[in-house]
Amino acid sequence: MRVALKEVKAKKCKNPVCGVSFKPSFSTAQKVCSWTCGLAIKEVNQEKARKSLAQVERKEIKVRKEKLKSRADHLREAQAAVNEFVRMRDAHLPCISCDSRPSDHDLITGSRWDAGHYRSVGACPELRFEPLNIHRQCVKCNRNLSGNAVEYRIRLVVRIGAEKVAWIEGPHEARKYTVEEIKAIKAEYRAKTRELKGRAA
Repeated sequence: MRVALKEVKAKKCKNPVCGVSFKPSFSTAQKVCSWTCGLAIKEVNQEKARKSLAQVERKEIKVRKEKLKSRADHLREAQAAVNEFVRMRDAHLPCISCDSRPSDHDLITGSRWDAGHYRSVGACPELRFEPLNIHRQCVKCNRNLSGNAVEYRIRLVVRIGAEKVAWIEGPHEARKYTVEEIKAIKAEYRAKTRELKGRAA
């Protein structure tokens, strides 16, 4: 049984093809002027609902994947974030070990640039995320020449100063990062990279 609504304000029909002004006769939540218009926007509403559900599912999958990650997975992701920042930071600089420029690098290796550690992660894991210890390096020096350490040091002293190099080479307290600390490092360097990209745009 239809119940008449008193002094109901007029609405605009949600069917974009219709759009007429009408007064709801079934409910104040009524969005269309007729059953015809309701059927017309049914497909649109179903598509919106489908996309909304798909979005929820993607978020749930992401959360589940995050929970399944090991500490090593988090370390790799954080290192990738730091390395990306370093490559962006040093984009205007030559290779830290051989002074090759992007055009020279393409001729030498035909590959991309790396973010090379002066003190390797294996030798000094305490400095794996330290930006002073990481600089853009051509693939030839980093991979084929195992870091080309002697030439790396010569140019590193020029670039950051002997005092900072001495600090890098000095003893460092062992550190065991928690997963939350690793996540924070990843977030920090992703934000720094976005900032650098924004400046370059």
